[in-house]
Formats: sequence, structure tokens, C-alpha cells
Amino acid sequence: MEEIRLILASQSPRRRELMSLTGIPFLVDAPEVDETCTLGAREAVLELSRRKALAAADKHPGKVILASDTLVAVDDVPLGKPQDEEDAFRMLRSLSDRWHQVYTGVCVVSESGEVHADVEATDVRFGPMSVEAIRAYIATGEPMDKAGAYALQGIAGLWIEEIRGSHTNVIGLPLTLTRRLLEQCGLYPLNTH
Repeated sequence: MEEIRLILASQSPRRRELMSLTGIPFLVDAPEVDETCTLGAREAVLELSRRKALAAADKHPGKVILASDTLVAVDDVPLGKPQDEEDAFRMLRSLSDRWHQVYTGVCVVSESGEVHADVEATDVRFGPMSVEAIRAYIATGEPMDKAGAYALQGIAGLWIEEIRGSHTNVIGLPLTLTRRLLEQCGLYPLNTH
């Protein structure tokens, strides 16, 4: 049996699903890290993905580590996961009938400890959401553990009118960027090398 060389430093079921599309065998181990960060959205996701990857690299020397972090931003103000239903309501009201950005930082640490990292940005436009629609969506529970209080691949897709850029970025792991960074560390999806 082939030795598993890749550690995915994320508990996200969506990231696990997306990583499985690469065909690269991996194990999941997401060490706890301090996610306090006051940087703007683009810089924050780069910093947080790096923290996660380096923490996992400490636990798994000699393995390739992949970590990522996603933030939704409106007017360059980051929206994390909602604290409660009122916070989710506030976020969704701010996204209604306008464009916003989704940033994902991806950091890959090679087996020799080299750090490769970059950020993917995608523009997303929500259609108008009535107060009743927002309350009904929140009542489903879906927004409560999602950056920006929504999931593209879920019920929120009813209001997403346009996407410019990587749709897998909005789900939480931009596959094209991920492939490029993994290849820099000698891991090739679908055994293409």
C-alpha cells in the first residue's frame, strides 16, 4: 500500500470532498490554532492558512501539509462565521442585492519544509433577499457555521445570481490554485506525473 504523503489540516467536510477530487490520498489532522487576526481579508486568509499549515507541519514532519482559510468580505470588511442568528441576519442583509468577495488562502508546506502559499479571490453577487427570506434561510441552520453566513453549494444558491472566478473557492478550496501549489511540492492530481 502506498504511503500517504499528504495531510489536510482542515475539519471542513467541503474541503475534504474537494480534496478527494484530486485523487491524492490524504489524512485529515487540523491542529487548533489562534485565529485572531486584524488584517484585511486577503492578508488574513494568507496568514491564517499559514498558521494552520505550520502547526500541522510541526506535528507531521516529512509530510506535505495543505491548509486553507476562507473569508467573505463586503467593502473589504471581513465577515467570518456568524456568532448567532442576529449576526447571520446582519451579514446576509449586507450581502443582499450586491457584489462581495470571497478570499481563500491556501498554504502548502513541502516534505522538506518549504512554504508555498497564495490567495484566490472570487466575486459573488447575491440577488435581493427579503427579510422573510433571510429569516427562513437562517431557520434552516445552514448559515451558522459558514463564512459570510452562506453556502454556495446549499440553499443560498437560490439567491446567488453571478460568480466571477473560481466557484470551488467560494465552497472553501480553490482547486486550480490547490493543484498548482501541490505540484510545486511534488504531488500530482490523478497521478499525472
